[in-house]
Amino acid sequence: MEEHFERALWAADQAEEVLSYFEDRAPDDLRPREAIAAARAWVRGEIGVAKARESAFAAHAAAREVQDQAATFAARAAGHAAATAHVSGHAIHAAAYAAKAMAE
Repeated sequence: MEEHFERALWAADQAEEVLSYFEDRAPDDLRPREAIAAARAWVRGEIGVAKARESAFAAHAAAREVQDQAATFAARAAGHAAATAHVSGHAIHAAAYAAKAMAE
């Protein structure tokens, strides 16, 4: 379980690095920020997997709504960070979307 937690924290860190790309375009939309917080809250045992997944889905919805590619990628990174609570393999997707956001 420790490795799973480490991946979730790493994914949250990756997503946080590019969060401003989203927040600059949609400053009132907190869903990606909340997804990153959910990943960390899951590691601390404050929320369960179901709540983390809800946050992941919300961040992905935010990604579909924003009209900027880098912002979309940043929101997707946050969504995958939260989804790492469900399946640790989502962590690599958080990093990949963060890299895509930086490349835009």
